Amino acid sequence: MREEQHSTKTEAAYRLLRRDILTTRLLPGAPLKLGKLRDTYGVGWTPLREALSRLEAERLVTAISNRGFAVAPVSRAELEDLARARMVVEVPLLLESMDKGGSDWEAAVVTAHYRLSRCKIAPDDPSDAAVDEWDEKHEAFHAALLGASTSAWLLRFRSTITDQLRRHHRFLGLSPTLRAAAGMKHGYEAAVAALREAMAIEHHTAIMEAALDRDAERARALMIDHIGYTLHVYIHSEDHGGKHAARTGSPRMRSAAE
Repeated sequence: MREEQHSTKTEAAYRLLRRDILTTRLLPGAPLKLGKLRDTYGVGWTPLREALSRLEAERLVTAISNRGFAVAPVSRAELEDLARARMVVEVPLLLESMDKGGSDWEAAVVTAHYRLSRCKIAPDDPSDAAVDEWDEKHEAFHAALLGASTSAWLLRFRSTITDQLRRHHRFLGLSPTLRAAAGMKHGYEAAVAALREAMAIEHHTAIMEAALDRDAERARALMIDHIGYTLHVYIHSEDHGGKHAARTGSPRMRSAAE
C-alpha cells in the first residue's frame, strides 16, 4: 500500500510539473527549487526528485551540477531544428493515415476540426483559459489527422517533438507577441498578424479537405507550410524585441519557479 501511494504521488508530481513546463507557467531556464515546488504543488521531496528525473529524461528539465534542476531552455536554433524534425516525422504519418483511414477516421477528423473551429484564437482572447483550450483542441485535431497511422515509433517521436514545439511556440512567439500587443507597442502589428494567420482555422480546414480527398501532394504541401507558421510568428516577434519580452515573463509565469 505504501509503495502504491508513493507511486501515485510521484505520478501526480510528474503530471503537474510537466503541465506547467509545457504551458510555460514554469519558464524555460528557470531554476526548480525543491522547497518552492513542494509548497506550490503540495508534494514531498522524494516524489519531486523522481518526477524531475523523469522530466530530465524527456529533455524538459536539465540537471545542473551541484545546483539541482532547471527547466530546459529554448532557443531559435532548437525551434528551427524541431520544425525540421516535425516535417520529417509528421508528413509521412499524415500520408500513411490518409492511405489507411476509413470512415471512422474521417469522422474523427471532421469532429476534431469542428471543435477547433469553436475555439477563440489568442489575438481575440489572450486569456490563459482560451489559449489552453485552443492548444488542446489544436493538438487533438492533428492527432486525429494521424489517427489511422500505425507506425508506433514515428508516433512516439512525433509526441516528443510536439511537446517541445508547444513550449517553444508559447514562450518565443505567443507570449511576447500578446504582451506587446496588449501594451500597444508600435511595430508589433506584423507579429500579431503572423500569430493570427498561424492560428486561423482556414489553414486547418484546407489540410482537412486535402486529407479527406486523399490528395497526397496538396496535403504534403499544406502541412509543410503549416509547420513553418510557428517559426514565422517568432521571427516577427523577435524583429521587434520579442526576445526581451520573452525573457521578462508574466508574474503568473514567474511565480511558480521563484
